[in-house]
Amino acid sequence: MLIPRPVEVGLVGAGPWAATMHGPVLAAGPQTRLAAVWSRRPEAAEQLAARLGAHAAGSYEELLDRCEAVAFAVPPDVQAALAPRAARAGKALLLDKPIALDLDGARALADAVEESGVVTQLVLTKRYHRSTRAFLAAAATFDAAGARACYLHGAFLGGAMATGWRLTRGALYDLGPHLLDLVDAALGPVEELRAAGDSRRWIELTCVHRGGAVSQLSLSGAVGLPSSRAGIDLFGPAGLLTLDFGTVDHEECWPVLRAEFAAAVRSGVPHALDVRRGLMVQELLDRISR
Repeated sequence: MLIPRPVEVGLVGAGPWAATMHGPVLAAGPQTRLAAVWSRRPEAAEQLAARLGAHAAGSYEELLDRCEAVAFAVPPDVQAALAPRAARAGKALLLDKPIALDLDGARALADAVEESGVVTQLVLTKRYHRSTRAFLAAAATFDAAGARACYLHGAFLGGAMATGWRLTRGALYDLGPHLLDLVDAALGPVEELRAAGDSRRWIELTCVHRGGAVSQLSLSGAVGLPSSRAGIDLFGPAGLLTLDFGTVDHEECWPVLRAEFAAAVRSGVPHALDVRRGLMVQELLDRISR
């Protein structure tokens, strides 16, 4: 049996998320090989590249020359500025969420992908776990009247995740994409949307879905909890269907994400969680922000 050669991936970013997830996962293979790392902080890129056996690119252009796909572990506005250049260079894209900080940036990125025809995939981590996929498969035949979902933690109170864009945009932009993607997938497209609260402290979203189901989403990154509380419950005539994020081990998600990204690149067939899915989520974020 012919085994496809590993996809040569360049990593943009050398911060905590790049160092703990993107870099090690892509370097582990066998479906991918971490070819190069580039960061606006050269020393950080050199240290991460040395640890993972990759090349430290001196410029973004050099990174593009050394790879066939690019993974982004940078703030959303930086991703939105750099990813279209990679798409136009013919590189497949592994995109973090949200795909931009504003709708114009997200649309420009999606347009660049459409024009170039490159494969894209989103790092919506929970979607690559078997429990999430089992939940969504069951939701397809579950007559849900409504849903309650939450994503609550205290990471924005201090530490590696208390970064500029997260503190400015709050839980809506960092945690919101996970829940908005899941309620859309489980209950159908969001047709009406209302919000209350402050994204930097606590925000509540009420979504009315096509077909009439209603979902309520609670989001905060600024509450002092010993561990995060996150998940989604669907309610209907048949009872309760639930997904607890506490059962989603990210160490089980990464190999699936890596294998599916490599398969999409080699086949040229876009992943179901592609830039268009990211644009849909961005449109919801924009409606809430307005």
